[in-house]
Amino acid sequence: MHTCAPPSQALNAWLAGLYVHANRFGHLLLEANAPHTQILVDALRPYFESAHLDAREVFHEDAGLDLHPDATGPVSPIQYPGCLPPITLRGLFGEVMLGLVSEAYPAIIVGQHAWKVPVFLFRFHEDAADYFYDLQQNPNRIRQVIGRHGDDFIGLCLDAEGFVIRFIAGEAKWRETIQPSVVNNLLLGNLLPNQPNSAVRTRANDGIWNDLNTASNPPRGLRQMQRILEERTNGDYQNAIISIDRAITQRNPIPRTNLVLIAGEAAPTRAPHSCLMPVQIPPEYTSNDDLQLVEIVLRPGDDQMIDLLYQSLWT
Repeated sequence: MHTCAPPSQALNAWLAGLYVHANRFGHLLLEANAPHTQILVDALRPYFESAHLDAREVFHEDAGLDLHPDATGPVSPIQYPGCLPPITLRGLFGEVMLGLVSEAYPAIIVGQHAWKVPVFLFRFHEDAADYFYDLQQNPNRIRQVIGRHGDDFIGLCLDAEGFVIRFIAGEAKWRETIQPSVVNNLLLGNLLPNQPNSAVRTRANDGIWNDLNTASNPPRGLRQMQRILEERTNGDYQNAIISIDRAITQRNPIPRTNLVLIAGEAAPTRAPHSCLMPVQIPPEYTSNDDLQLVEIVLRPGDDQMIDLLYQSLWT
């Protein structure tokens, strides 16, 4: 289970925030206001270890590796998640940041709900599981890893009795450099080919807005979380399990908040405090669910911090 509180003091020292929210919409801009340091890596490490622990235990057990401190077998030099390719680690970083932002900034996230992340859903990243297993058999089988299907993240809002009264579903995208064309492609879909530059250009409409407008409620990620809660907990989340099951089997949707996070390094021409995602609810978003947008803009070279962070986990 994910039990680590967000390192709020370190976040506030690292990221400066500007935010707006009105009715069912919010926008949060987080800009790195200082270079990354080992102090920052050390502060983030416990949260990231907590986020990946469930998948780490599942993947290591599947590959026949014993993580128990008293294990007497050989220790594999190949460990999850640090063994994954750099581009995959950047995607995982964005997904963990979904939880970190939700738990660390409840007062400025749309609706001001108290979000709880009982567990991250990384165990359902099938290609990462296959990659890790194959790498244990042959360390030379290095390749790229495709992303996980479904929601990148699920968080819960619980009432006093532990029933789920709202959930937040997150979509995270990491890009090496975030600039207007990159963000537009992510949100609206790619431009269709063979169009004159002078014409009003048409997009494929397969971007994030379309995904959110057509998303199922309840999503499969909520069922996946229920299964982990049933396996991992001893009654702590019994009412949450009941309410999720009722929502799915009785087709009684739980109120949903959508969270979209785009992270990457600033383009050389970017002006400070400039936003690339809308600062009011966009016309392309037609869902009735609350919407929270988050931009995390790092300094050039800050993606090295992600490598340092993942290399440091469980060392």
